[in-house]
Amino acid sequence: MIIGVLKEIKPNEFRVAAVPASVKEITSRGHRVLLQTGAGAGSGFTDEEYVAAGAEICQTADEVYTKADIFYKVKEFFPEEYKYMKDDKIIFTYIHSNAHPEETDAILASKVTAIAYEDITDNNGGFPLLKPMSILAGKGGFLAALHHMQSTNQGNGLLLANVCGIDAPVVSIIGAGNSGLGAAELAAGFGNTVRILDVNMAAMEAAKAKLPANVSFMISNRENLVKCLKDSDVIINCIMWPKHRKDHLIYREDLKMMKKGAMIVDVACDDEGAVETCRSTTHDDPVYFEEGIKHYCVDNIPSAFARTASILLSTATLPYLLKIANKGVKGALKEDAHLRRGLTAYNGMLTLEETALKQNRQLTDVEELVKGF
Repeated sequence: MIIGVLKEIKPNEFRVAAVPASVKEITSRGHRVLLQTGAGAGSGFTDEEYVAAGAEICQTADEVYTKADIFYKVKEFFPEEYKYMKDDKIIFTYIHSNAHPEETDAILASKVTAIAYEDITDNNGGFPLLKPMSILAGKGGFLAALHHMQSTNQGNGLLLANVCGIDAPVVSIIGAGNSGLGAAELAAGFGNTVRILDVNMAAMEAAKAKLPANVSFMISNRENLVKCLKDSDVIINCIMWPKHRKDHLIYREDLKMMKKGAMIVDVACDDEGAVETCRSTTHDDPVYFEEGIKHYCVDNIPSAFARTASILLSTATLPYLLKIANKGVKGALKEDAHLRRGLTAYNGMLTLEETALKQNRQLTDVEELVKGF
C-alpha cells in the first residue's frame, strides 16, 4: 500500500503521524511512504531523515492525497481537506467525529473508510492510542500551570515546588486516569501537596501504587470538591465530560470560593463541560480570566512537546497501520476486534455508536458489517 503522511494544518499543531524510524519499518515491509515536504519539521525531523528511511517527498498535500491509499495523520480533517475523501481511500487519525458533525457528513458522503485512533481498544478495556497523548497532556497541563503562575505571566508568583521554609503548594487533580496520572507524577515530583479526586476506587488504587507519598486520594463528591476548591493553588481537570450532560463539576459560582491567584487547568478541555467556564484556547492565546481565576484550556497540549509526542504517537499507531497495510482494511478489520472498535465509517455507513447517538444518525452494526467482508 501507499501511505501518505501529511503536514497538519491545525494552527500550532506541530506533531507528525510518522517519525523516520516508523517510516523505515513501513518501507522495509514493501510499502511506500509519501511525505508532504516539511511534515516533520515541527517535530524536529528533516525531509532528508525521511528520505534516508525510505520515504518519497511530495511538494504538496494534493500530491500526497491523490496518490496515497492511507491518509496517516494526527488531527481530524478540516473543511479544506474534505475534498480528498474518496471511497477508495482510508483515513487513519484522531477523528473525534462526535464533536464534528460536519466532518461526519463529509466522511459519510464520500464513502471513505475512516478509522479513529481514539476509539481503538485493547484487552484491558483501555484505549492504547489515547494513552500516550493523555499522559503527555497531563504532564503538559502541570507545566502550563508552573509557567502561568509566574509573576511575569500575570500569575500570582507562586512557584509550584517544595521550597524550604514555605508550605508546599496544593495541586488538586480531578481524575485518576492517564492524564491525571501524568499531571500527578510531575506535580508530586516538584514536591507539591497533591490530591487526586475520582469516583473509581480501582483507578485510584492503581494510581496510588505508582505515585509517591505526597499524593493523597479522595472520593470525588461535592464535599471533597468544595474543600479542594477552597484551599488549592491549582485545580487540574482531567475528566472528559459527556457532550449531552448539562451539569458540571465546577460551576461559575464555585470560582468565587477559590484562593486569590489560584488557577484552573482543563486538560480535558470540553467547552462548558466538567468546568462550566471552560472554553477552548490555543497555544497562541492560551489563558483567560473568569471571576478572577486564570484558566488554561488549550485543546492540543501535546503539540507543545511535538517531538516527544510524535515519537510516542507514531510508536503506538504503527502496529495498527502495518496491519491495515499488510492485510488490507477488510482483512485487518475482520481479524482484529479492537481495530473494529475504531471504525467510524465504512462505505457511507456510520459504525460508531457514540456519534450515531449524539448526532441522531443511523447506526450500522460493525460486527454484522464485517461478516460480509
